[in-house]
Amino acid sequence: MSQSGSLPFVNIVWLPVVVGLTLCSGSLRAQTFDVVIRGGRLADGTGNPSYFADVALKNGRIVGVGRIQGDAAQVIDASGLVVAPGFIDVHTHAEDIDELPLAENFVRMGVTTVVLGNCGSSTLNVGEYFRRLEATNISANVATLIGHGSVRGKAMGGSFMRPPTTVELDAMRSAIDQAMRDGAVGLSTGLIYLPGTFAKTEELIELAKVASKYGGIYASHMRSEGTEIFDALDEVFRIAREAKIRAEVSHVKLSGKSNWGQTSRVIATIERARAEGLDITQDQYVYTASSTGISQLVPEKYREGGQFTNHLANPATKAEMVAAMKQNLKKGGRDDYSYAVIASYRSDSSLNGLNIMDGAAKKRGGNSLDDQIELILEIQANGGASGVFHGIDEEDLRQFLQPPNTMFASDSGVRKFGEGVPHPRGYGNNARLLARYVRELKLLRLEDAVRRMTSLPATTFRMKDRGMIREGAWADLVVFDPAKVQDQAGFNDPHHYATGFAWVLVNGVAVVKNDVHTSARPGKIVRRTETP
Repeated sequence: MSQSGSLPFVNIVWLPVVVGLTLCSGSLRAQTFDVVIRGGRLADGTGNPSYFADVALKNGRIVGVGRIQGDAAQVIDASGLVVAPGFIDVHTHAEDIDELPLAENFVRMGVTTVVLGNCGSSTLNVGEYFRRLEATNISANVATLIGHGSVRGKAMGGSFMRPPTTVELDAMRSAIDQAMRDGAVGLSTGLIYLPGTFAKTEELIELAKVASKYGGIYASHMRSEGTEIFDALDEVFRIAREAKIRAEVSHVKLSGKSNWGQTSRVIATIERARAEGLDITQDQYVYTASSTGISQLVPEKYREGGQFTNHLANPATKAEMVAAMKQNLKKGGRDDYSYAVIASYRSDSSLNGLNIMDGAAKKRGGNSLDDQIELILEIQANGGASGVFHGIDEEDLRQFLQPPNTMFASDSGVRKFGEGVPHPRGYGNNARLLARYVRELKLLRLEDAVRRMTSLPATTFRMKDRGMIREGAWADLVVFDPAKVQDQAGFNDPHHYATGFAWVLVNGVAVVKNDVHTSARPGKIVRRTETP
């Protein structure tokens, strides 16, 4: 259909839009803008059908959307391209952005805002950290959660398998309160990690109440994403209900073959909680593998309190540990550790990129299950390693894409190009969504995919004036070719940036031009906007 359309189409859709645009252009005609993006197809973040319009920017903000006739210091020709709000990645581990301020792996796949502090791990002094980032200058905008695990470890003097004392609980409340005052957007937990795994639900409710007082969110890496996922969801719902707080299920998935195929039940469980009045959302990365420390293969009770080396040296406790590892493997429906790949092992980089079975053969000369377990224990004893774990079903992944409250997040840190063999999601998550699941498989409309990466995250995490193309919003924008946008990173060869992004602008300043970083650092700190 032509852009002008038939008369009924104009009466139904275009007439009110054109009137608004005419008024807009009339009021802006005499102005001079910093940037005008002309002729693009706008997927404005609302999820509504895209439309053709110009976008005018001045002083880091969007000041006009429509037929813009004013002059501009820079004009971007977006003919044939989609113009969308910058993508907001609500689940990252990008705390080292102060060391890698260009954040190339993020901005080169269209991400303009990252949320740090997930899975219970964060900076403890949010105010000081924000000041350091502002002094450093960064390419992407940054928000953060305050991590329960970091707070618990500080208040309790380590990782302990016990409830906190009254004094320790008060110290945790105080730390979270200060972080929220400093601008944190909420509280996160990592309940499979030390020390969060030892926290009882009642402790989490009390601490979530502090974040709730400030309008924050509770984001949780739950206690289980496998056999006990429904109990884990019930805990999230209980915390949300009793603390009166919004809740986010981090990287929703079903891990382990024995747990596959229950996606519809998981979705129905979350939707039932929403129907009962809870504000529950979820995020997802679009890959069939997860990534965390190889240490997670060792039961936490043997890592608690820094006692791992003592347990390893004691034949009796080592035998218990090995038996528990074999039992956990069987529980997950697996016979070996070939699904686990060593991503980055500082003590022996020659193992990077090998799965545990192949690593055992290389290191020990045999790949029996006992050899594999010995390698895992050796890695843990030598400082640990990061890993990639192949255990997600593609069909489950596709079903988790469907609910309108699923956001898309990389679960990645800032990548140092060429270092290790990390999960490719840190380079390609957003591009992969657009290329594979929108363009190729057509599981989502382009406009809906954009909404789930822009206005939905902004609304969920209460980011004022971000996530939409409208007058007054911050000028975080991506301009991309929907026919060419592509993730280039793979599991075996992950160090490749996404392509197809003509422009990425952060606060009105171009950080990417034709798939190349401009070296600009216009990022801002995104602080909590609600007050108690």
